Amino acid sequence: MVARFPPVGRRRGVEERAPVRYISTRGSAPALSFDEVLLAGLARDGGLYVPEAWPQFSAEEIRAMRGLSYDELAVRVMRPFVAGAIDDEVFAAAVKSAYRTFGHSAVTPLVQLDRQHWLLELHHGPTLAFKDVALQLLGRLFDIVLAKRGERVTVVGATSGDTGSAALEACRDRDRVNITILYPHGRVSEVQRRQMTTVDSANAGTVAIEGTFDDCQDMVKAMFADAAFRDETNLSAVNSINWARVMAQIVYYFAAALQLGAPDRPVAFAVPTGNFGNVYAAYGARAMGLPIARLVVGTNSNDILDRFFRTGTMRTGGVTPTLSPSMDIQISSNFERLLFDLFGRDGGKTDQIMRMFRSEGWFGVTAGQLAEAREIFASARCDDETTRAVIAATHRNTGLVVDPHTAVGLAAAGSAQIDRGIPVVTLACAHPAKFPDAVEAATGLRPGLPARVADLFDRPERITVMKNDLKAVQEHVRRFARGRAAA
Repeated sequence: MVARFPPVGRRRGVEERAPVRYISTRGSAPALSFDEVLLAGLARDGGLYVPEAWPQFSAEEIRAMRGLSYDELAVRVMRPFVAGAIDDEVFAAAVKSAYRTFGHSAVTPLVQLDRQHWLLELHHGPTLAFKDVALQLLGRLFDIVLAKRGERVTVVGATSGDTGSAALEACRDRDRVNITILYPHGRVSEVQRRQMTTVDSANAGTVAIEGTFDDCQDMVKAMFADAAFRDETNLSAVNSINWARVMAQIVYYFAAALQLGAPDRPVAFAVPTGNFGNVYAAYGARAMGLPIARLVVGTNSNDILDRFFRTGTMRTGGVTPTLSPSMDIQISSNFERLLFDLFGRDGGKTDQIMRMFRSEGWFGVTAGQLAEAREIFASARCDDETTRAVIAATHRNTGLVVDPHTAVGLAAAGSAQIDRGIPVVTLACAHPAKFPDAVEAATGLRPGLPARVADLFDRPERITVMKNDLKAVQEHVRRFARGRAAA
């Protein structure tokens, strides 16, 4: 059953669908077209953009997707979201080009673990993480839209590990984009850091912030909230707050479900997540008509999402460094998109709650709203000890080596009460070689980097460390943008 709260579009033929418009979760920013949302990132009222109504596919239309290649499927699923903004042929060419960079012909292959459980491998892109699936396309969409408008943008993003390298790889060497990525100094793995700091491109740079990921994320949001700075630099975002990221991630849920019998068989997904963007994409796929029986949210010791789904209260705390650093988060930005639906798409209420969360560090929902969320979502918490045990057990039982984030997802899948007739797919979000120390400690094997990035440790790094000072970082971004514009 599709959830009651996300509005869906009328079921019309694919060619008859009207272009999707996008509205802010805070309710006071104007509705935008896809190209406007792509460049805006965050809405000017501080909210996140969501479809005014989700386009829907009938069971017949989903069946017709069987047998398509990944890029063909991606065009079919995403076309309603970009219609009217990007020409169909241009969009199809961008999609094909994006996924040609992946190291597996299936792009996101499924691997069976046992009779019920599967892994969806999302780490075959250039930077070995699921972020590549969206960001390789996002960079190309920037090119298309900016060339059409005759504009350039300054991209600023925050990363807890993987988004940064994927965004830099996607945006490097692009004429109309300059990009600066903020990451928490000393709180990402060495592989993650080197994938960012060794990018040799004049339009790409990084800043290591003396603080946590949440500090970096808050800084990016503050830059967008500063209207004068935003306009001066023509600021844009690549973080999962950018709607195009969510749109591209929806596709691999369709790809996996189709291989397992959709639309004639429901599927469940276990998703390791910190910022809620990846699992929100699954929620979107479900709203579009994909028969998803259950979404299981996997968290590490920074378990703010698990606590919400258990209690109905979201309360921040200190960030605890873990073996799965990409999930070391206490403020899950994309959760606002779900809240917007839980509050009946009341932008004023969402704005009020998010302001309360920011000022007081907590908010709660009603018992009825929590019950509604639980119709779709379950959750589980996995500490480092359990993470090591799951990595070891997975290798022992299947011969597969998984990274700590995937292990959190597998632990969540194992804890969920799901009917045995429903296949459960865990998202394998990163290559194990990105976290070699954790994997070696659990299995005794040190995973090697794939050949295409085997020279990573030989590349020179460029590291800039800055204090957690918004004005100083803004000035750094401003100088970088001016330098690139004058080049």
